[in-house]
Amino acid sequence: MNKQTIIGLVLMGLIFFGFTWYSQKEAVEYQAAKELRDSVERVEVARKSALSQLQANNQVQAGLTPAGTNVVAPAGANNFASTLEPALITALSGEERFYTMENDKMIVTVSSKGAAIVSVELKGYETFEDQPLMLFNRANSEFALSFLTRQNIKTSDFYFTAVNNNQKIVVADGSKGELAMRLYFDETAYIEYVYTMTANNMVDFDVKFNNTARYFSPSQNSIAINWQNDSPRQERGYDYENQYTTFAYKFPNVTSIEEATFSSDSKEEEVEAKIKWVAFKQQFFSSILVAKDDFSSGDISFKTLAPASGFIKHFDATLSVPYSPQTTGYSFSFYFGPNSYTDMSEYNQDFEKLVPLGWSIFRWLTRFIIIPIFDFLGTYISNYGIVILLLTIFIKLIIFPFTYRSYLSMAKMRIIKPEVDELAAQFPNKEDAMKKQQATMELYRRAGVNPMGGCLPMLFQMPIIIAMFRFFPASIELRGQSFLWATDLSSYDSILQLPFTIPFYGDHVSLWAVLMAVSMFFTSKINMQQSAGATNQLPGMNFMMLYVMPVMLLVWFNNYASGLCYYYFLSNLITLGQTFFIRRIVNEDKLHLRMKENAKKPMKQSGFQQRMTQMAQQQQEIAKQQKKK
Repeated sequence: MNKQTIIGLVLMGLIFFGFTWYSQKEAVEYQAAKELRDSVERVEVARKSALSQLQANNQVQAGLTPAGTNVVAPAGANNFASTLEPALITALSGEERFYTMENDKMIVTVSSKGAAIVSVELKGYETFEDQPLMLFNRANSEFALSFLTRQNIKTSDFYFTAVNNNQKIVVADGSKGELAMRLYFDETAYIEYVYTMTANNMVDFDVKFNNTARYFSPSQNSIAINWQNDSPRQERGYDYENQYTTFAYKFPNVTSIEEATFSSDSKEEEVEAKIKWVAFKQQFFSSILVAKDDFSSGDISFKTLAPASGFIKHFDATLSVPYSPQTTGYSFSFYFGPNSYTDMSEYNQDFEKLVPLGWSIFRWLTRFIIIPIFDFLGTYISNYGIVILLLTIFIKLIIFPFTYRSYLSMAKMRIIKPEVDELAAQFPNKEDAMKKQQATMELYRRAGVNPMGGCLPMLFQMPIIIAMFRFFPASIELRGQSFLWATDLSSYDSILQLPFTIPFYGDHVSLWAVLMAVSMFFTSKINMQQSAGATNQLPGMNFMMLYVMPVMLLVWFNNYASGLCYYYFLSNLITLGQTFFIRRIVNEDKLHLRMKENAKKPMKQSGFQQRMTQMAQQQQEIAKQQKKK
């Protein structure tokens, strides 16, 4: 590899370690934010306590609590009840019932309390512990509408009544299922939630107001929607899954999305503009809430949870929609499913932008080349280790012409190195630097040498390397796929579990990461032998490339997807094979003779060379004038 490649890899390493330092720095800011959130939570706990006591009183009066039970409502609870309509007071207590909606892709559970979706199980997927994959569950989720009557009302505090008592709705292909639940203000006034499921990963959610305007406060001009859940751990590596778990949202009439940057502790954004949808995104799965007519604003946040909790992050979104007495309802929809670029694209909602394919300059490469080839091979080959092998061979064949030209360029520079040294001896003075450069360029031109030719393979490979770096860890097709000793190509492989944790490295040994680092060592060694005599690389650079970089990458990639390490290992292995193959077919003696013959032929200067000559002449003229002065 040349000097530019080494510098690029060193910068990548420095960015990684700098990023780690910055994440630790944010811990201090997180603590301050945590204290503020805790104070808000204490107020909310007090409100819920009052409601809980009020509900208990209602249960005693209804005979649901054994006689003799002493229930005392706290101060303020009865005042709260006195402002409610009789039907709402009744709805404060009841028996919680669960209703399920099921198709071939998921099972959605809705609770009568709050009429909210309280859990989602995705079919066909399991956690790293071989358990059913739940996007969230009843104990760690909340969904509520907040509005003003004579009090601030949250729908999650009330029990809804199902329009029909069908507690299990199964949806087959070509059909749809519907679940309707109502919160009554009186016999003719109610809020109705209607959930509609078809055969895909979407659930339509309609909110209808029937004769409720007279109960709402005249000052009511918006309705708040609060959506919270804790995302359970689904993958093997906590740190890696945590890095990809975040929230995102999309503005209407734009194709790009806004995604919260990775933070080890917490993140909060206040959006004072219209929002089309909000996503609670995990590494391979997402829950998305879409508003047909847009949310008017929103506050979105997450808080990272401890690994021992069994969860990754606590998500919280408070969204607003406009309201007037003429408002009859709202139309929303949920997406619960995998972060599959191909599947998400079918909804035409830009959900696929949640799949991290890298910066826009590399995204097109992944979208239009890597994903189609990967999907095509995956259609016919079930073993994704073989798919990655074929994909790597295909990429290497595409860039082989540039690799071959790079080798020829380095060979030519190695051959004419003695002549370049002679030119350096002819122009030892600094003021003759332009003459030396002009003579060197003339020598390169007559020998048919392109000094930048050795950079061509890296120029074409870098976008591919970066695209693969983002593609493999985010490719749900690799999730749970085993190959050789790796049980999951989307997570790290481990051949040895350490009894302790090494900072930055982890508590295990990834064999694919070791093989990748070893193959990089030999690839670098062969490249240095090839460039010996062609370029003047500093000994420090050689040491950095040969020893430091493989060790840095070994530490860095130990917790990364084994599929990514496997790809880099194959790429290095094929590069070594190509180098030995080219060495056998290129005769440097014959190449030297051909260079001498080409040097004898009259050659026309290119536009670049003509400009270099003119610059040299101008520099010489300026130097003469300065000497005269």
